Amino acid sequence: KSVEESLAAAVMLKEKTDVPHPVLKTRTNPPAKPPRTFDQDDEPKKSPKGTDQTPKRKKSVTLMSAELEIMLAPTEKLFTSERDQAVRLRMEGSGPGSETPITIHQLFLEAVESYGDHPALVFKKGGQMITLTWRQYYEQCRAAAKSFLKLGLERFHGVGILGFNSPEWFISDIGCILAGGLAAGIYTTNSAEACHYVASNCEANILVVENQQQLEKILKVKSQLPHLKAIVQYDGELETKAEFLYTWDQFLKLGENFPNKKLNAVIESLRPNECCTLIYTSGTTGNPKGVMLSHDNITWTARTVSRMINPHCCEEVLVSYLPLSHIAAQMMDIWCSMSLVGTAHFAEPDALKGSLVNTLKEARPTGFLGVPRVWEKIQESMKAVGAKGSALRKRVADWAKAIGLQYTYSAMNGENSVPWGFMLANSLVFKRIRGELGLDRCRLCCTGAAPITKETLDYFMSLSIPVKELYGMSESSGPHTVSLHEYRIGSVGKVMPGCKTKLANPDADGNGEICFWGRNVFMGYLNMPDKTTEALDEQGWLHSGDVGKHDEDDFLYITGRIKEIIITAGGENIPPVPIEDGVKHEIPIISNAMLIGDKQKFLSMLLTLKCVVDDQGNPTDTLSPEAVEFCRNLNIRTTKVSEIIAKREPALYKAIQEGINEFNNRATSNAQKVQKWVLLEKDFSVNGGELGPTLKLRRPVVAKMYQDKINKLYSH
Repeated sequence: KSVEESLAAAVMLKEKTDVPHPVLKTRTNPPAKPPRTFDQDDEPKKSPKGTDQTPKRKKSVTLMSAELEIMLAPTEKLFTSERDQAVRLRMEGSGPGSETPITIHQLFLEAVESYGDHPALVFKKGGQMITLTWRQYYEQCRAAAKSFLKLGLERFHGVGILGFNSPEWFISDIGCILAGGLAAGIYTTNSAEACHYVASNCEANILVVENQQQLEKILKVKSQLPHLKAIVQYDGELETKAEFLYTWDQFLKLGENFPNKKLNAVIESLRPNECCTLIYTSGTTGNPKGVMLSHDNITWTARTVSRMINPHCCEEVLVSYLPLSHIAAQMMDIWCSMSLVGTAHFAEPDALKGSLVNTLKEARPTGFLGVPRVWEKIQESMKAVGAKGSALRKRVADWAKAIGLQYTYSAMNGENSVPWGFMLANSLVFKRIRGELGLDRCRLCCTGAAPITKETLDYFMSLSIPVKELYGMSESSGPHTVSLHEYRIGSVGKVMPGCKTKLANPDADGNGEICFWGRNVFMGYLNMPDKTTEALDEQGWLHSGDVGKHDEDDFLYITGRIKEIIITAGGENIPPVPIEDGVKHEIPIISNAMLIGDKQKFLSMLLTLKCVVDDQGNPTDTLSPEAVEFCRNLNIRTTKVSEIIAKREPALYKAIQEGINEFNNRATSNAQKVQKWVLLEKDFSVNGGELGPTLKLRRPVVAKMYQDKINKLYSH
């Protein structure tokens, strides 16, 4: 039989569905390069041409997509800033990095054809829990793709998605890609002007918004978006009526009569080395840049990470709650879940205001990714609960945590010595805590997107919950180094299989700029050729802007960021993060710390106090329970930030200075000592503009906001 006939037979044997799977055809013209073998873990390499040698996963099933010769769009360029240009893939000759390139659609088909009835998405609607299987999920993505095409989505034009995590977000993203568009997430915290920038930059034909609040932002700037043809609102009824506005149900009905044949032709024309997704950087140092990711960037990275997480399919469960416009959440929640044939549960929109733990308890995920601020919030709330316990309960907790820290460090170092009392501590304390957090099935807890303090890592180590660091950027499709089976506290792990890391211009201590190479490295910045060549050198290495070094076991440690490094008037190069973390460790009441001192004779610091955050994510004037406890230990009765600052509360100001002095005693040089500091009236937040969407400190913004206070620090 020909490959084509085998595929047709395979499709006919499948359960009939409302939307037929397309039978993709092999092409008669030969590929530019000989087809590579299709790699599978623990399986011998097989030729994709041989119909009697079908590549296997964990079940003996036909994989339609894996049997095809993959055609790449012809090009010799490693990078581009044009939406419709292809790039040459950074493929290895053999081993990791040499796997056959595939499109998003082919990755999706592997899941559907193998495990179509496995739960894919679990969510609440009208108080009811609803589950979509992988086959139903695929059908909905095809339906969305048809509707996008019916609305006039043009090839390589954007579909902007503005809303909290939901099945509609996933389906819009994938549907856009299947229809030949560029999926572009927009942060829900963006202003109308920031939304306009993204929609204009990607020449969006369609915008998908969550609700009336997000719709209003778009309506404000619609007249300035000449490419925009339609807006779809996926939650609630439309309060505004217009011919270009659609509810989600109306949107899906639009494409019902769109021919399958036409959609299949678009899907068949997709190439692994062409752009399919735009990730917009958070714009902490200027306008956001549209990071162009190819099908291969996403599919290769997802498969590589998935093989490291679990060689088996249908075993992973996750909770989707971090912003999907950020690469970390998108890679894990949509793409790795697809590669693993996992099940994604959706958190409520107020997840980070307290409801996340409820979803975790319901879903009981097998893996959990949190940015550092999420882990810090969990730590703070657990400490606040612990502070209210009896003296006996506190003694038991302290005893258990001491044993937990000893055991987890021993396991990390490969010693596997179980200290006396660990089994009892695990039974009395650790299992209960994991159950209360909804992490009782969680085999892998990770953090990334920003630096995390050793204090927070040690806190979770003491509870026998090791939190492992990942490192990468939007420009590397998410992860580049990972800590999974092997990890070290303070390290961001080892480079992924098939990727390379080099340190450019290392100093005497081995610290150099971290540069990336691999199939995870992006195509370029959309419409920004100058920025593209700043990030990618002539050989195609991605320059991260981060400074780091390797230890003798090849674990990577981040030691600074080139753009963040403070150069004092005396010429000292000082990375701010270790100093900020050190001060926060010494003074537990401090929430945020920002080091100042560029071109100055000494270092100073802006400090904020830990406070309660309201439902909108804004810091209030009320001290957090942990901060109140800290004050009570100093015989301070006030619970308001404003009162502390108005009175310059002597006991607290003295405690802060003592903490600064304690840190300064350990400083590596006088130039790295903090000489002055000031307490600010309110904590930093995303809404306030001091933090980016992933809770990274926006240093230039904070410096501008508090320029008067900074000037006073250096005026005497």
